[in-house]
Amino acid sequence: MSLKAVFTKHTLDFKFEAGTSRGILTHKDSYFVKIFDHENPSVFGLGECSPLKGLSIDDRPDFDLQLLSICENFNTLDLEVYPWNLNIILDQVLDKTFPSIVFAFETAMLDLMNGGKRVVFNNAFAKADRNININGLVWMGNRDFMLKQIDEKLEAGYDTIKMKVGAIDFKKECEILAYIRERYDESKITLRVDANGAFSIHEVFSKLQKLAEFKLHSIEQPIKQGNVDLMAELCQNTPVPIALDEELIGIREYTDKYKLLKKIMPQYIILKPTLIGGFQQCREWIENANRLKIGWWITSALESNIGLNAITQFAAEFNNNMPQGLGTGQLFHNNIPSPLEISNGKIFHNAQNAWDLGILEFLV
Repeated sequence: MSLKAVFTKHTLDFKFEAGTSRGILTHKDSYFVKIFDHENPSVFGLGECSPLKGLSIDDRPDFDLQLLSICENFNTLDLEVYPWNLNIILDQVLDKTFPSIVFAFETAMLDLMNGGKRVVFNNAFAKADRNININGLVWMGNRDFMLKQIDEKLEAGYDTIKMKVGAIDFKKECEILAYIRERYDESKITLRVDANGAFSIHEVFSKLQKLAEFKLHSIEQPIKQGNVDLMAELCQNTPVPIALDEELIGIREYTDKYKLLKKIMPQYIILKPTLIGGFQQCREWIENANRLKIGWWITSALESNIGLNAITQFAAEFNNNMPQGLGTGQLFHNNIPSPLEISNGKIFHNAQNAWDLGILEFLV
C-alpha cells in the first residue's frame, strides 16, 4: 500500500452578490484533494481546501503550484495511514502555513480510513440519526435585501439569526436589528452579529453600547485581529459577549493557543477548520477553551458540500447544543449534490440522497 494524492479545481458560483466587510463575493475557487492507495484507486478519500480571499493565510497567487508541490512530495513518501499515525503525518509531512491544505488532507485521509464513502467521522450524524441546530446567515446588502433575507430565515424556522455588520451605514444596520426585535424578543429569536473586524478602535466601544440595546447573543471579531491588548479590554468590559474568529488564524502551537485565550478571555471562540488548519487544531482550541470556561461553536467558511459535510460530522463529535454556523451549502448554484439537507433551522444527513461527484474531474 502506498498513498497517492491528486487534486482538481472547481469554482463555486454564488446565487447572489454576497456582501461582507471585505467586499462582494460572486464566486469562490475550491480545490479538492483525492487520496487513494495506488493499488486500489477506485476507493478514495476526498477533502477540500478552499482558502478565503483576503482572510486565509494561505490565500496567495501561487496556491495551485504550492498544492501541486505538496501532493508531489506526499506521493514520494510511500505513506500508509492509520488512526495512530494520522496526526504524525499532519504534523511532520504537511506544511502548517497552508491550513486549508492540511484540512483537506486530514479530511481525505479520515474519509479513506472509513472506506471512502464521505464518512469522515462515523457518528450519529453520518448515520442519519442526529441533526444539528444551525444559525441562519443574513448577508450584507441594501436594507430591502437584508430584510428579505431575514423574513426568509424566520419563515424557514430558524430561531438563531446571524447578521453581517460593518459594511453599510451603521445606523441602517441598527434599524434592521430593531426591525427584528420589534417582531421577536430574545426569548423567541437569538441574534448574532459578525463585524469581521470592521469597527475602528476609536468607535468600537460606542458601537458595542448601541448594539447592546438589541439583546444580542454575541458579536464576532468587532476589531481587526492582532490588537490583543484592546481585544482583552473589550472582552473584560463589553456589554455584548464577544466571539473571537479571525483572531485565531495563524496560531498553531498548543501553548500559544492557551496564552492567547488566557490573555484575551473572550466569551466565545469560533472554529473554522479551513482557516485554522483542520480538526486536530480545532480540538486543541476546544480543549484550551474548556479549561478556561470559554464557550465555542464551529462554523463553515464557504466550502462546498464536501468541506461542509466533514465539518458538520466533526461538530457532531461534541455535545454542544448551541446553534453552529453550518448553513452555507445553500449559497451556490453549482454545489456538489450531497445528502446534506436543511430544514427548520437544522442540518441533517438524508440517507436517501446520494453524492454526485460528476462535476469533479481528476487527472487520475
